[in-house]
Amino acid sequence: MNDHGNHTIQLVALQGSVRPGNYTAKALALVAEAVGQQPGAALEIIDPTNLHLPLPGQGASDDARRMQEIVAAADGVILATPEYHGSFSSVMKLVIDNLGFPSKLKGKPVALLGVAAGRIGAIKALEHLRSVASHVGALVLPGPVSVARVRTVFDKDGRVLDEDTAALIRGVPGKLLEYVNRHVCPRLELEAMVRK
Repeated sequence: MNDHGNHTIQLVALQGSVRPGNYTAKALALVAEAVGQQPGAALEIIDPTNLHLPLPGQGASDDARRMQEIVAAADGVILATPEYHGSFSSVMKLVIDNLGFPSKLKGKPVALLGVAAGRIGAIKALEHLRSVASHVGALVLPGPVSVARVRTVFDKDGRVLDEDTAALIRGVPGKLLEYVNRHVCPRLELEAMVRK
């Protein structure tokens, strides 16, 4: 997918769940598998489970600063969240709140992935997440992926039970890589030429 010189497209996925055995992590494992099949692309998943991310107003932690550096260096970002009580998770909000002001998401192409146990999927969570990500300046790509009845998609060990839904999840990084190839890589090449 990457035909722009030697630049590896670096994606980062921010995981919005810390529950043991969570389905957001299982979905991101499929995303990582898909990115791994794309030459010239790499993915880092930030799992906040073991990070110290302070509440807003408490200052930045070392973990928050490191997360900011990773997101700032990325070419594209995936925000992945479960739907809780008709919105995205408080974990995802805490992650976004710890990306600084102005946010390290500003100007970044962002793809959205939501998972839910219910039959209508994570539509409300993704609507709210789109609004917040856009508010902090992210370039939210169209076509968020909402996974309904997520407990029927994976078993407890993360094995896929529903190949059609798994294919949708694996497709999440595709649009992001396409956008980066079309819009970000040419700009990087131009900047490199100017520096020479």
